Amino acid sequence: MKNILKLLLSTLLVTTVFSACEKDENKISYFGGTAPVLTANKTAIPLSYLNRADEAVKFMWTNPEYQFTTGISSQNVNYQLDIDNDGTNFSAPKKSYGISQDLSRAFTQDEFNDVLLNKLLLVPGVPATIQVRVKSYLATNSLTLNSNVMKFTVTPYAIPPKVTPPTDLFIVGNATPGDWNNPVPVPSQKFTKISATLFEITIPINANNSYLFLPVNGSWAAKYGCLGANNTNNVNGDDFRENGGDMKAPAVSGNYKIQVDFQRGVFTLTKL
Repeated sequence: MKNILKLLLSTLLVTTVFSACEKDENKISYFGGTAPVLTANKTAIPLSYLNRADEAVKFMWTNPEYQFTTGISSQNVNYQLDIDNDGTNFSAPKKSYGISQDLSRAFTQDEFNDVLLNKLLLVPGVPATIQVRVKSYLATNSLTLNSNVMKFTVTPYAIPPKVTPPTDLFIVGNATPGDWNNPVPVPSQKFTKISATLFEITIPINANNSYLFLPVNGSWAAKYGCLGANNTNNVNGDDFRENGGDMKAPAVSGNYKIQVDFQRGVFTLTKL
């Protein structure tokens, strides 16, 4: 009987040790990878309204070749191409492109110019420095590696306004002191014209109510509103269009500075 017990204990011990070794052998460990190297096919990025359909630049990068105990990763490697103003250290990139597996991204002059104007908010005709990088990561959004940073001097060109600007601009709606009465009280509900495409007003706004922009005081023939159905806009600012839907006010009443940018087709509300 003692011999049988010894035999059973020996078998159990061997099985346990073998099982532990097998688990250690099956454990997958990350050995590291090589940060992607970013390059571009041009050191100067041409931008011209006349040549807007031509290629502006093509960014390319190397595969990071993530290494595991099982060899080079067989998972799909994803990338994020970040474009930002110089000196920001990419703390909150103004424009990012998600790219799956591809090792390059090309831009037309029109597309790249739009990024410079509408995302980086650069001034047309004025040279500026931008920075570009690429990040690699696996499908689990893990093991991120950042590439080198490339800098370019660019000069965006002026484009026709996204929304044709009016001569004057007014605000109407139950979010305003004048309610939906049209004509609206002036000068309190008339915008100040900052430039040919930019209007600004400071006005008390009633929370969760609606409003519209009018080019002619006293007329409903034309208006500017949100892109979708009534009150579906981002209350802090959004895109707008001619003959759009009613726009919803923020959830907190108070004095707001409203800017309406016809060049970019965007309005913003800032609580004071």
